[in-house]
Amino acid sequence: MSAGPILGSRPWLGALLLAYYDPDGRLVYAGRAGTGIDYAELERLWRRLQAQAISGMPLDAPPPRDSRFGSPLTLSRVHWVRPELVAEVKYLAWTEDNLLRQVVYEGLREDKPAVEVRRETPHPKPAGSTRPSSRQRPRSG
Repeated sequence: MSAGPILGSRPWLGALLLAYYDPDGRLVYAGRAGTGIDYAELERLWRRLQAQAISGMPLDAPPPRDSRFGSPLTLSRVHWVRPELVAEVKYLAWTEDNLLRQVVYEGLREDKPAVEVRRETPHPKPAGSTRPSSRQRPRSG
């Protein structure tokens, strides 16, 4: 969706801003990925993203500028692009703020259109499938 430089550190871009489409088709900010991108991949991403540059933010709502995790996001430094590329990432969890935590970039997916990227929802456990804790288990004998 977008890429932005992070002050100091490395060439081309600092992190990718990640998003997904909600059930109503709105593009929703999900967090950033910078870890896992080596220098060769940084350059490759930068070159691909340059051709997709746009002037306005494609998100339905702006991302939060402050986060408990990572450096503050300066929107004026973000280089917005058309949301056409799909990044494969792994992450620890979703935060209470609905952001991905401890995100690691694993590569681009060429097999999936960006409009199909949705937030995964946990599957509910079937009724009666929970096992009682050791305190609740009936004792035999």
